[in-house]
Amino acid sequence: MRRVKGLKFLIFCGLITINGGCAVLQPTASIKTTDEIPAVAREFRAAWVATAANIDWPSKPGLTTAEQKRQALEILDAAGELHLNAIVFQVRPQCDALYASEIEPWSFYLTGQQGKAPEPYYDPLEFWIEQAHNRGMELHAWFNPYRAHHPSGGKVTDTSAVRRHPEIVKALQGGYYWLDPALKETQDYSIDVVMDVVRRYDVDGIHFDDYFYPYRDYNGGRDFPDDDTWRDYKDKGGKLPRNDWRRDAVNRFIRRLYQAIKKEKRHVKFGLSPFGIWRPGYPESIQGLDQYDVLYADAKLWFNKGWVDYWTPQLYWPVNQIPQSFPVLLGWWAQENKKNRNFWPGINTGRGINEYGADENINQIMIIRGFLPESPGHVHFSMKTLLRNRHGVSDALKAGPYKEQALVPPSPWLDNKPPAPPQVEIKVQDDELAISLGHDNEAEVFRWVVYTKQGGRWRYEILNRHDHTYTAAKQQVTRIAVSAVDRTGNESSRTLVALDATIDDN
Repeated sequence: MRRVKGLKFLIFCGLITINGGCAVLQPTASIKTTDEIPAVAREFRAAWVATAANIDWPSKPGLTTAEQKRQALEILDAAGELHLNAIVFQVRPQCDALYASEIEPWSFYLTGQQGKAPEPYYDPLEFWIEQAHNRGMELHAWFNPYRAHHPSGGKVTDTSAVRRHPEIVKALQGGYYWLDPALKETQDYSIDVVMDVVRRYDVDGIHFDDYFYPYRDYNGGRDFPDDDTWRDYKDKGGKLPRNDWRRDAVNRFIRRLYQAIKKEKRHVKFGLSPFGIWRPGYPESIQGLDQYDVLYADAKLWFNKGWVDYWTPQLYWPVNQIPQSFPVLLGWWAQENKKNRNFWPGINTGRGINEYGADENINQIMIIRGFLPESPGHVHFSMKTLLRNRHGVSDALKAGPYKEQALVPPSPWLDNKPPAPPQVEIKVQDDELAISLGHDNEAEVFRWVVYTKQGGRWRYEILNRHDHTYTAAKQQVTRIAVSAVDRTGNESSRTLVALDATIDDN
């Protein structure tokens, strides 16, 4: 018969069941502090998964449901292996939907025919959310707020916003169509689309990129064709200059949407990824596109006002490219973070690698950690580069800055109440410790962190919501601690066990 001799346990915070004889042991002593346990790494590690023009997923329109799912799981498994903890998934590339919507048609990029549902039927967004969460990753739904039709998106059909809502759509050169941002009807329409997803899907975030008023090359270099809307504004007594009027419309839209999301589901983050330069000359050495006067996006205002929960400007230039230097722009944007929101810039992973390897990407990640030590993070454009491991970039990240897992940094303005500590059951099985995890409110737990002290050194492993068991080698394990982490990144106090055991297998 197998006996456990001399087993001593010190218990801190939470219920511990030691299962050899399945007895529940009451605390006989307490640990004064858990400060010696190092904190788990915190860093937002995400990648964009673009569906416009089938950049990342699916690889082409019209794949079978099984093939679409296989490709999605391939992306998610690769992201998990790389220790990413979030996916930014494009669900509305052109007033269409990669989910079941009664407002907009199924996407051409999904089935090859706008308005046609997948066969056999499934809901891609629902699938991506479930599978991402099972792997401990947040899923952020990425929308284009104004693009009505992209020339890569098939023919304009009767299901398109171009024909269903012609009163708010403007035709551009080259087959593009755009919603008119100055119209309240446009704002109402796009807000309804976003809020429909917020209400019906268990997303962790809502995300916009850099497309507000279109880049001028979308319209052959011409100005946006809103003469009629502008005349109507002036006829009704409008006083703003035309450029200010356009910016004001976008400002009001961003503010309204942020407030609507917070009212419906406070924990759902709103993230924005504007063009990386606010205006040339800010700071002084910076040159490039003036988004303030071209896209009519006053991105600095949105960041200053805190109308976002995380800020992801597209800093797609190398460290040593002086007119658009990555660290110079990073430092300037950091100074504009007046409301202390999470600042997680976008990096162009494909542009940042070449035959010399992934040094540019790794350097940028380390610069971000240095500039933003309290809440670091970044988003890769795009997942395709990481999936293909171009020039060994994924291998280099996994061996370097992503060697250890990381939790998403918290957003205390949304929620700063940690969950209760977990319940832990430990069984001694031969040379292993079998650890079972439980919680009074399972729905509150998004991830678990298991800390083990072996040979005088602490290690940790982050588990996912359905991982209720963990096995550790008994040899040299002197302490075990477990915490629960909620959806907004709050970590509970740790349930700590200090043990000193000898096993007799007679």
